[in-house]
Amino acid sequence: MKQDINRHEVLEKITPLIENTAMRFGYIPIEIEFVKENHRWFLRIYLYSKEKDVTLDDCENVTRSLSDFLDELIPVKYYLEVSSPGLERKFKSDKEFVYFNGRRISLKLKQPLEDEAEKIFKGEILDFNEKEGLKFFRFDDGKELLIPRQNIQSAKLYID
Repeated sequence: MKQDINRHEVLEKITPLIENTAMRFGYIPIEIEFVKENHRWFLRIYLYSKEKDVTLDDCENVTRSLSDFLDELIPVKYYLEVSSPGLERKFKSDKEFVYFNGRRISLKLKQPLEDEAEKIFKGEILDFNEKEGLKFFRFDDGKELLIPRQNIQSAKLYID
């Protein structure tokens, strides 16, 4: 018998539990996804902290703390994956500009800035505001730029 699952409803139910559990260990879940791939359900949780690195032990602790509760809330068999966001993670939401404030990123624009030809920059996030955009320190020339959010095509963490 096929079971219809509303993944958005499931995410809505489990997100507060995941956020609270992650915070108990000093982490923020920057992304929670519940997806079906090759006829299997996967719950992926990406943890982040400004103060410390995400370790394998931390991922295991969060997994153990969550699994019994999640089994009660998720009505299908699923695979739970808890990990760090990765060294060169592509941003998937605006809140990541806030979480990764002070970190180095590679930025791709939709349109070049005024009086410029390039659309790809490497630099550091100085600040982010949904209305004003991204305040960004560009490494090439040491300029501080204010880039409107609507002109940002993509951003990802950047490691030298």
